[in-house]
Amino acid sequence: MDYFEDLSVGETDQFGSYEVTREEITTFAGTYDPQPFHTDPAAAEDSMFGGLVASGWHTAAMTMRLLVDHQLSASGAMGALGVDSLRWPTPVYPGDTLSVGTEIVEKEAWDDDRGRVATEVTTTTQADETVLSMVGQVLWRRR
Repeated sequence: MDYFEDLSVGETDQFGSYEVTREEITTFAGTYDPQPFHTDPAAAEDSMFGGLVASGWHTAAMTMRLLVDHQLSASGAMGALGVDSLRWPTPVYPGDTLSVGTEIVEKEAWDDDRGRVATEVTTTTQADETVLSMVGQVLWRRR
């Protein structure tokens, strides 16, 4: 298990391979973000996206899944304080395959038991297009 003391500013990681499906896009959007360009392929054709696209919130959720699977599940991460600078510069389309890159940009002791770690997170497609960027603020267990 990685603890706060094991992490270094400047440390990077790259991981993931998550294929996005049309069904997943419409199911997520139908429940959480039911705008036509997320739920209705015909209506999406006439939108500024030219086709069905994932909700930005869905993109964030898929990113979180990759973070948990590849970094957080076996770590000293205790939960997030929030995210800064969340952006969705390019939409996610059905058939895109997502991967995540991270870089630790800041860390500080929070109290005797925890430290705060700021990590830049960038989610990209198979074409290396950025579809999400954010800075996660996560508390980590100290030794």
